[in-house]
Amino acid sequence: MINKPKIIDNFGRPHTYLRISLTDRCNLRCFYCMPEEGVQLAEKESIMSLEEIIKLTTIFKNLGVDTIRLTGGEPLVRKNFGYLVEELSKLGMTLKITTNGILLDKYLDLFKRIGLKKINLSLDTLDKARSAFITKRDYFDRIMQNLEKALAMDMEVKLNIVLIKSVNDKEINDFVEMTRHKNLTVKFIEFMPFKGNKWDWSNGVGKQEILDMVSEKYGKIEELENPKHSTSVNYKIPDHKGSFAIVSTITNPFCSDCNRLRLTADGKMKNCLFANSETDLLTPMRNGVELDDIILNAIKKKKYSRDGMDVKMDADHFEKNRSMISIGG
Repeated sequence: MINKPKIIDNFGRPHTYLRISLTDRCNLRCFYCMPEEGVQLAEKESIMSLEEIIKLTTIFKNLGVDTIRLTGGEPLVRKNFGYLVEELSKLGMTLKITTNGILLDKYLDLFKRIGLKKINLSLDTLDKARSAFITKRDYFDRIMQNLEKALAMDMEVKLNIVLIKSVNDKEINDFVEMTRHKNLTVKFIEFMPFKGNKWDWSNGVGKQEILDMVSEKYGKIEELENPKHSTSVNYKIPDHKGSFAIVSTITNPFCSDCNRLRLTADGKMKNCLFANSETDLLTPMRNGVELDDIILNAIKKKKYSRDGMDVKMDADHFEKNRSMISIGG
């Protein structure tokens, strides 16, 4: 049984969705996520143990959180991941995962058994050579095979595609074409700024530009009803089996209905993806301190939109944030 939401910010928004980063490690090196010079990985003792993840998740559940998304780095590289996800499934919450798909085949049977069906798979290109350029690794064939396995098992798959001009923007309609016969959602994500990823919006592809490219090829686009708290605007090409979506963090922020919190792999609570401030939950928990009041007080510091970057994406602000890989995708 899920409790009544108690984590409510100063704008009256109940927070019922928690993204948990299991690790700051990844088996890819995507340049928009990890700085070219790499990142300083957290020391093992500063990372939440599996038991601590379960305990913190239970605390958030008791405060009204009903949905958990497991992220990384790459969550499937976490040692004893299978044990963790099975234990979390016993809490009676909606369980989701974001993965790059490399190790997905090892866990699909487990996911099916415990009822984890919602999988976001990061896939920025359908071109093998371009994939090697973006990820600095050669796993494209394996990822595509695992995508097909997930679809064959009736998983609810969304492809996360970070669009960057002159890198993969010419593939927008290639991804939309995938929805003709496949029951999946392709989700286009505007290029977002984080520490060390050399962000410049001149390299971004905005919502309207995406829609213009799709409509030029397909004509009519049907706008779908968006689920409550959706971070994307959802669309469908008539007669296509699947759908596509746009996450317009830069050109059309969707913060008014935000219900999301983040927990980093080293046990810091972040109110927003772009938040510079963090609240340490792991240290007080290890010291036997009750966390309810710490969490409830921390949410009161949440700003209305993009951690205060309402007018522009300020480099002085986002360069003080973590890199994406150490926040959690």
